[in-house]
Parts: sequence; structure tokens; C-alpha cells
Amino acid sequence: MKTTNRLHERTKHLLILLVMLFAFFPLYVMLTISLKDNAQFVQSPFLPTFPLHWENWSKGWSLVSSYISNSIFVTTLGVCTCLVTTLMSAFVFARYDFFGKRILWHLLLILLFMPGIMNLVPLFILMKNLNLLNSLLGLALLYSVGGQVFCMFVLRNFIEEIPNDLFEAAQVDGAGPLQQIVSIVIPMSGSILATLAILRFLADWNNFIAPLVFISDEYKQLLPVGMMRLDGEYVKQWGEMMAGFTIASIPLIIIFLFTMRLFVKGLTGGAVKG
Repeated sequence: MKTTNRLHERTKHLLILLVMLFAFFPLYVMLTISLKDNAQFVQSPFLPTFPLHWENWSKGWSLVSSYISNSIFVTTLGVCTCLVTTLMSAFVFARYDFFGKRILWHLLLILLFMPGIMNLVPLFILMKNLNLLNSLLGLALLYSVGGQVFCMFVLRNFIEEIPNDLFEAAQVDGAGPLQQIVSIVIPMSGSILATLAILRFLADWNNFIAPLVFISDEYKQLLPVGMMRLDGEYVKQWGEMMAGFTIASIPLIIIFLFTMRLFVKGLTGGAVKG
């Protein structure tokens, strides 16, 4: 029995090790190539070579720095606006009854099953009529709308689970809806909000279609489209390209390192009651 358990443990550890190697191998290759010139890359693409070309990182930063700053601005503004408006909307649907509430809610849920690409042409026409094309603020506004239905669905269900006594006590103390959101909902839904923020940040950060369609100026372009344009016109500088790709990955890595605990807590919070 003990031998069988040890065999199972070793097999499990071996599988975990293989998965980790498979997951981290692309990052290793990217880091290795970022320190090579083209000749070293052709001779030995996967193994470290000397001398190390650290200048690739400074050149890579010059290639992607503007794209990163644009992406951080648009994505952060879009996520914050999305969470604020979604939280207030979810509070209304969870705490108030009004005419047509159920019909409106089900109409909103239908949007969950519609692929976003279907709205591309209507959104382009709308953005053009509002003079928001080729605007970072306009793109941030577009990002703030994306994913609102899913966030609203999650937050509404969470707010409905909050004991009604807390809201009644707050009303007795003279707290209005906004004060109830700030003093009750936000403290109790911190992990849920953090999880939604991470999911929305990842989705917006990696969005390729929106900046490609709605942004035309090169200096306003976001990271996904900018990375596609890192290829040299005639000769690809692989070291500089991979250094740029590595630098572009750092913000997401930092976010996951500092928010992983909240992310896991938010994902598992709804599965455990009591």
C-alpha cells in the first residue's frame, strides 16, 4: 500500500514538473534569445551564448515603451470605469424593484452569448459619429463597456447574498445608496472586485482587434498591435524583438505576483458558504 502511494506521489510530482517545464519553456527561450545577436540566434537558438548582448534590452525598451504606456493608461482607465459603473448597476438590480426589471435583466444576459466581433461595425460607426476614433480616451470608454454584463452578473449575485439586515441598519443610520455601496458592499466584495479587475485587465490588455480598428496613429497604438509591428522592414533583429516581448510581459507578471492571493480567494469565495 505504501509503495503504491509513493508511486502515485512520484507520478503526480513528475506530471507537475512536466507541466511547469512546458509552461516556462517559452519564457526561457524568450529570455535567452533576447541576449543574442542574429548570428548567435542562428547558431544556437535555445542555449545561452556569450557574449551577452544587454544592449538589446535598451533597444527593446525604446521599441515598446510608448506602447506599454498607452496600454497601461487605456486599460487601467477602462477597468476602473467598468468596475465603478458595474458595481452601481449591480446594486440597483440586487436591491431595488422597478417596472420591467426582470425583462431588462434577461435582455442584458442575452448579451453574454453574443460574440463581441458582431458589434465591431456598429461600434465603429458610433465611435466615428462621436468623434472618438483614433482617441485613447475613446478606446478607454470602449473598454469600460466591454465585459460589463459578466461583471454585473457576478456582482449582482454576490450582493443578493449579503444579509438584508446590514442594509436596513445602514438605512436607519441615514445612509443612502452610495454610502451603502461604500460602507457595506465594497468591503465585503473586495476579493470579487479584485478578481473581476484582473480578468478585465487581462482581456483588455491582450485585446488586438479594438486598437487595430479604432486607432490609426502609430504613437497612439497599444501593445498587442505594436508588438506585431516590431518586425524589421527587411531584417528581423531577433534579440531586440524578444527583449521587447519580455519587457511587454513584465506588467502582467507583476500583477499576478501581487494579486494572486486575491484572485484565488475571489474565484473560490462563491463556492464556499457559511
